[in-house]
Amino acid sequence: MSQPVQEVLKKQRDYLDINNIRALVHRESLAVDQLILERLGSDVALIDKLGRYIIDSGGKRLRPLLVLLAARACGYQGHDHIELAAVIEFIHTATLLHDDVVDASDLRRGNQTANAIWGNEAAVLVGDFLYSRSFEMMVSVGNMRVMEILSTTTNVIAEGEVLQLLNCHDPDTTEELYRDVIRYKTAKLFEASSRLGAVLGRESGNVECAMGRYGMHLGTAFQLIDDALDYGSSSDNIGKNIGDDLAEGKPTLPLIYAMRKGTPAQVKSIREAIENGGLENIDKVMEAIESTHAIAYTAQSAQYEANLAIEALAELPASPYKEALYGLVDFSVNRSY
Repeated sequence: MSQPVQEVLKKQRDYLDINNIRALVHRESLAVDQLILERLGSDVALIDKLGRYIIDSGGKRLRPLLVLLAARACGYQGHDHIELAAVIEFIHTATLLHDDVVDASDLRRGNQTANAIWGNEAAVLVGDFLYSRSFEMMVSVGNMRVMEILSTTTNVIAEGEVLQLLNCHDPDTTEELYRDVIRYKTAKLFEASSRLGAVLGRESGNVECAMGRYGMHLGTAFQLIDDALDYGSSSDNIGKNIGDDLAEGKPTLPLIYAMRKGTPAQVKSIREAIENGGLENIDKVMEAIESTHAIAYTAQSAQYEANLAIEALAELPASPYKEALYGLVDFSVNRSY
């Protein structure tokens, strides 16, 4: 196996760890969890059952956590951030349901996917329900800027899904195209989460843009590490099967870089693996990733994005919440799951 990501990356800061970060907004997080359960309610039993299953399946809940911290870091003292944190989690959960259908995945967060249990049709339709419920909830905040941010975000995420589908099984996907998928599909929701905090705090346009940059770079770093972990961690840690991205024919950065630096034989093995999917060539691919130091390159790319996220927070006043935002960056690039 290639060198674990957590060994490749070296901590450069001593910010709050993830448990202390969560403790900072513990009561608010409980309120978000309660609101999620309330708004999942439906007279249609399958919606209620499937929705609760995916919400209760674990996960880091970083995006709603980001909404809470960003709002407090921007001086917000109200309660609408609770509603918007739940909205963000619903949007994220809807994308997961649709993702698993498109990818034909049967494992997420160490559990069976909803589509593996209830079928693709039910998973897609409940994902649609979560999208529509999230829009009901964001309307209740009564802020057109919030509506604008979230409606644009959901549109961009959908574009990212299509772009990723186009890149699947294409070994000629460039690093630029790969990064476009990350920016659209993953980082956009992180950007929205942090930007909403600035909007609630009635910050200036400059601060709102800075918070958006923070979230975008944080989300990019997070996804880069996710893609590295697919080849450099264990299924027990990451909650999915090792090599899932390869099996689905996804040309992620470790593969793109290994093809750029590998021998002709290694390039041939990786191209065939991407084109055909499956794990028949997993040993050869892992050898190529290891010999070209592709995990280290991916981790370094994540650290670069993390540094840009840190720089974006310069205009915020000092506070425990700002320190927690620093800590989220540190966690995202140094995690092993």
